[in-house]
Amino acid sequence: MLESGRRRRVMIGCGGLALGALLLLGGGAFLLQRAYNGQVKRIAGAMPGSAGRPASGRGENWLLIGSDRRADRPSMGARADTIMLVHLSGRGDRVSVIAIPRDGWVAVPGHGTTKINAAFAHGGPPLLIRTVEQLTGVRVDHYAALDFGGFVKMTDALGGVDVTVTKRTHDPMHDRTWPAGHQHLNGLEALDFVRQRWNLPAGDLDRIKRQQAFLHALADKAMDTRNPIKLDRFLRATTRSVTVDDSVSSGTLRGLAGRLTRVSLLEYLTAPVDGPAMKDGQSVVLLDDGRVRQLFTAVRADRIGDYVTRNGAANAVETVR
Repeated sequence: MLESGRRRRVMIGCGGLALGALLLLGGGAFLLQRAYNGQVKRIAGAMPGSAGRPASGRGENWLLIGSDRRADRPSMGARADTIMLVHLSGRGDRVSVIAIPRDGWVAVPGHGTTKINAAFAHGGPPLLIRTVEQLTGVRVDHYAALDFGGFVKMTDALGGVDVTVTKRTHDPMHDRTWPAGHQHLNGLEALDFVRQRWNLPAGDLDRIKRQQAFLHALADKAMDTRNPIKLDRFLRATTRSVTVDDSVSSGTLRGLAGRLTRVSLLEYLTAPVDGPAMKDGQSVVLLDDGRVRQLFTAVRADRIGDYVTRNGAANAVETVR
């Protein structure tokens, strides 16, 4: 069994870009305070209708997105810059965070084959959920999103977070150079860190790993913080940045937190890819259809452990490119 500090880190760390924030709320007495729960935005109609959707399986699945509302490029509006499917095992002992590349070339209902994040642009959460369900055959139980802009205040509320970079790299988009080794990130640095994909060998795939590493670091810092003023600032910054579907109540979060006290294994994965390609004049990521089917068949059967054992598919988050 995990010691108590590690268990709390799992509870916040397992949620990709949004669920971690929700689980921090669910993990303690904070959720009982309406001042926090009332700040979490609920969106009506986020979940699609029941017709044609996959059957519910064992365990629970959340679709999580990171939405990047960029002040420097306001015409772009909100985008699903990070898409993750989080599977909580039926036994309650395992949490699997599976990133789907935002440029993944997939079939979007009513819009042909295009980048998966175009589903969000065309039809918001319902169309994105339908697209992910069609791709994976996995039923999505809940939806949650975190505005990237919230990273700045969340990180600064804790006094910054620590990550480790394996090799020096320069980001020309944000004019930042990351030396190899230990990095202490303030809020603006954290935002640039999770946005970078230029000059990374695997582009957006390395960007996904950076986002997972940052969230893991944020979890560690939040759960190690004993200063009540810092925690209050962090929780307020977090809840003001989170949006969930309107079926997620405070009771939902409490129940989720209770299930997660039994978690003994947390893992981060990326949906298998064939590699980059050009389609319709744009750079896209082709998914490996065969291995994608294997992975999500394992999710539906609640046997992700077997898939990971066969494929060695988990991402490392302690160090990143």
